[in-house]
Amino acid sequence: MTNTPDLINQAAQILAVSPNEAARLCSIGRTTLYAALSSGELKSVKIGTRRLITLEALRDWLKRNEEPSGK
Repeated sequence: MTNTPDLINQAAQILAVSPNEAARLCSIGRTTLYAALSSGELKSVKIGTRRLITLEALRDWLKRNEEPSGK
């Protein structure tokens, strides 16, 4: 298992991550992430049996869920 600082350093070279890694990168629970995947709010790709989330999709999802400061 990769720890978070190592994963962040590698992110510049990585195109997509597993749901577990995506949850860790965002500091959210896996249940929250899987709910976003199930609802279609967060896009992913499936290659064979492996589900991957592109870092671009992850960034877009975070932006859409961003709240203005002071709320």
